Amino acid sequence: MGKGTLVARLRERMSGLGLTVSATTRAPRPGEIDGVSYHFMSEEEFDRRVADGEFLEWAWVHDHRYGTLASEVERVVSGGLSVILEIDVQGGLAVRSAIPDAVLVFVEPPSMEELERRLRGRGTEDEASIEVRLANARSEMAHAADYDVRIVNDDLARAVAELEDVIHTYEKDGGHAHDVRDQA
Repeated sequence: MGKGTLVARLRERMSGLGLTVSATTRAPRPGEIDGVSYHFMSEEEFDRRVADGEFLEWAWVHDHRYGTLASEVERVVSGGLSVILEIDVQGGLAVRSAIPDAVLVFVEPPSMEELERRLRGRGTEDEASIEVRLANARSEMAHAADYDVRIVNDDLARAVAELEDVIHTYEKDGGHAHDVRDQA
């Protein structure tokens, strides 16, 4: 039950919450669909879109590039929905620079051992990828204090409820990050 599961459960509970489709240069995994799971791009297309300023944020993650196209955020917001971005720490900090009032929620595993167990249990990564992901997670944990709210993802129902509370607090007063920080 990683971040993806947490966000999926939250979206089941909150009809007014939209999720953007991230872009990546990695190859699709079995069952992933271009434009639904991710916007899968070649390195050249990703480079062109970065140069054209089409990304709200992008970063190198697990030996590939991932990013959020500004057009994806616009698509969700123009549909009258609030936006949730399921992104890494580099992306979160880039969003904070671009949108200072954005609320950053750091979702952390209960422990590094549990994270490793979850990664291995998925069966989608080879050993080298697992090691890269674990090293990145250790590095990301150092930035948890840069976020407005921290949620430990050790109990899915509780973590979903906490995240839902954060979003409701943010939305109730017209979307001000300080409201969420005051509640945390």
